[in-house]
Amino acid sequence: MKTGNPQEAARGPLVLQILQAIFWSFFGVRKRVDLQADFARLPVVPVIVAGVIAAALLVGGVLLAVRLVLAQATA
Repeated sequence: MKTGNPQEAARGPLVLQILQAIFWSFFGVRKRVDLQADFARLPVVPVIVAGVIAAALLVGGVLLAVRLVLAQATA
Protein backbone atom coordinates (compact mmCIF):
# COMPACT_ATOMS: atom_id res chain seq x y z
CA MET A 1 0.00 0.00 0.00
CA LYS A 2 1.33 3.39 -0.96
CA THR A 3 1.23 6.08 1.71
CA GLY A 4 2.87 9.18 0.41
CA ASN A 5 2.22 12.78 -0.19
CA PRO A 6 -0.10 13.19 -3.21
CA GLN A 7 1.90 16.25 -4.28
CA GLU A 8 5.05 14.11 -4.50
CA ALA A 9 3.22 11.56 -6.62
CA ALA A 10 2.01 14.32 -8.95
CA ARG A 11 5.44 15.95 -9.19
CA GLY A 12 6.68 13.58 -11.92
CA PRO A 13 3.79 14.17 -14.31
CA LEU A 14 3.80 17.90 -13.45
CA VAL A 15 7.46 18.17 -14.43
CA LEU A 16 6.70 16.40 -17.70
CA GLN A 17 3.75 18.72 -18.33
CA ILE A 18 5.95 21.76 -17.72
CA LEU A 19 8.66 20.44 -20.05
CA GLN A 20 6.07 19.62 -22.69
CA ALA A 21 4.56 23.12 -22.48
CA ILE A 22 8.01 24.69 -22.81
CA PHE A 23 8.92 22.46 -25.76
CA TRP A 24 5.74 23.37 -27.64
CA SER A 25 6.31 27.04 -26.85
CA PHE A 26 9.81 26.88 -28.30
CA PHE A 27 8.56 24.93 -31.30
CA GLY A 28 5.92 27.58 -31.91
CA VAL A 29 3.03 25.36 -32.93
CA ARG A 30 0.33 25.47 -30.28
CA LYS A 31 -3.43 25.81 -30.22
CA ARG A 32 -4.78 28.69 -28.17
CA VAL A 33 -6.98 26.27 -26.20
CA ASP A 34 -3.94 24.22 -25.16
CA LEU A 35 -2.04 27.35 -24.20
CA GLN A 36 -4.91 28.54 -22.02
CA ALA A 37 -5.16 25.09 -20.42
CA ASP A 38 -1.45 25.26 -19.54
CA PHE A 39 -1.94 28.67 -17.96
CA ALA A 40 -4.83 27.31 -15.90
CA ARG A 41 -3.19 24.15 -14.55
CA LEU A 42 0.57 24.79 -14.38
CA PRO A 43 2.23 26.88 -11.68
CA VAL A 44 3.81 30.07 -13.05
CA VAL A 45 7.15 30.21 -11.22
CA PRO A 46 8.37 26.67 -12.15
CA VAL A 47 7.37 27.27 -15.77
CA ILE A 48 9.35 30.52 -15.88
CA VAL A 49 12.40 28.95 -14.23
CA ALA A 50 12.28 25.94 -16.55
CA GLY A 51 11.83 28.23 -19.56
CA VAL A 52 14.87 30.31 -18.66
CA ILE A 53 16.95 27.16 -18.17
CA ALA A 54 15.71 25.73 -21.48
CA ALA A 55 16.51 28.99 -23.29
CA ALA A 56 20.02 29.02 -21.81
CA LEU A 57 20.55 25.41 -22.92
CA LEU A 58 19.28 26.24 -26.40
CA VAL A 59 21.60 29.23 -26.76
CA GLY A 60 24.52 27.22 -25.34
CA GLY A 61 23.82 24.40 -27.79
CA VAL A 62 23.72 26.77 -30.75
CA LEU A 63 26.96 28.43 -29.67
CA LEU A 64 28.62 25.04 -29.24
CA ALA A 65 27.46 23.94 -32.69
CA VAL A 66 28.78 27.13 -34.28
CA ARG A 67 32.13 26.73 -32.55
CA LEU A 68 32.41 23.12 -33.72
CA VAL A 69 31.57 24.06 -37.31
CA LEU A 70 34.05 26.93 -37.29
CA ALA A 71 36.75 24.72 -35.78
CA GLN A 72 36.16 22.15 -38.56
CA ALA A 73 36.30 24.86 -41.22
CA THR A 74 39.61 26.30 -40.05
CA ALA A 75 41.32 22.95 -39.44
